[in-house]
Amino acid sequence: MNILIADDERAIREGIKRTILQTFPEHEVDVAESTAEAAELLGSKRIDIVLTDILMPGINGLEFMRMSKHRYPYVKWVVISAHNEFAYAQEAVRLGARDYLLKPIGKKRLAELIEELEDEVRLELETYREEELLKSNLKYLREGVFQRLASGLDTGNLNLEPFIEDYPSFYLILVQLDAGDRNVNLEHFIIENVLSELIDRCGGGFVVSYDRQSVLGLFTPADSSRLEKLQTQLKEHMNHYLKVPFQIMYSDENRDIRSVPQIIMKMRKTSPIKLPEPVKGSGETAIDVALQYINEHYNEDLSLERIASVVFLNPVYFSQLFKQKTGQGYKEYVISLRLEHAKQLLLNPGFKLAEIAERIGYQDMRHFTQVFRKKFGLTPTEFRQKQISSSK
Repeated sequence: MNILIADDERAIREGIKRTILQTFPEHEVDVAESTAEAAELLGSKRIDIVLTDILMPGINGLEFMRMSKHRYPYVKWVVISAHNEFAYAQEAVRLGARDYLLKPIGKKRLAELIEELEDEVRLELETYREEELLKSNLKYLREGVFQRLASGLDTGNLNLEPFIEDYPSFYLILVQLDAGDRNVNLEHFIIENVLSELIDRCGGGFVVSYDRQSVLGLFTPADSSRLEKLQTQLKEHMNHYLKVPFQIMYSDENRDIRSVPQIIMKMRKTSPIKLPEPVKGSGETAIDVALQYINEHYNEDLSLERIASVVFLNPVYFSQLFKQKTGQGYKEYVISLRLEHAKQLLLNPGFKLAEIAERIGYQDMRHFTQVFRKKFGLTPTEFRQKQISSSK
């Protein structure tokens, strides 16, 4: 089970993490010191439980919870606070929080709560795992196909008929950030979640990350009044939450899904925000950024979902672009990179095998040995001995 602790006080978040792992060492616990960092973690891996402080940098914990509920309905939320205020607790309960804990949190109460939530998560996974996995895979596939289409890339044999059937007419909504070199992870998260919720509330459609500074929505209103309602509410929310300049653009009603790249190009040309042309360069630039990130963090969690979220791309679409750019599958690339580093480390007799495995991102020595032997035909020990013998 994966647990996320979001609190800007280091002593608090590390203390909660330590307490949980002492009682439940089998769980994986991530920590975040801001809602921006928490949002990135929430989007890059499956999180089952979130414990969030109310007073957080960026947006507060309750707003973070409210925005996330729509896209991550399975997450169990626990609000933690130093303030025993009824209004906070009432709002937390209204938003669906499972509990409201006051600092300092008692170890016994925390352990009891995690155990309760663990049982709930396990039961729900047993009941809904296959259905949820199917929905998630279909969602990623749909968004990946649309993202590729919207970026002007060849869709090859990818089937566009489901889009034509589900959205015979639609509007496009493009939200662009004038971010410059600033980190806009949190702003991107806000736009995706707010726009997704409004689209579902006012009709049908979905949202994809177009690039680092842009979010794209496809929207079919339930009736003629819903488009105006969405426009009004989206502007209100963006004005309230975003701290950087932005632009919201809407297309006319369209009936040809294949015209999406031309429509987006036209919309971007009318925008006062100057962005690099996305058609084929943006995907390549995203992979360059991803490669740099992988090379710098090869010993950390490098799941496909996490790295795709770092460059604001759908995992399916990212996987396609990655193979197109590097000639290798994502997993194959990461394994090769790690093992090349392992070979260099094995030349140093001062490093133990367990230490080398940990340094390149493998916590399990046995797994490291199996992967190394499969790649090079030798175990790490045999490789080291061979290198020693050849140098004499």
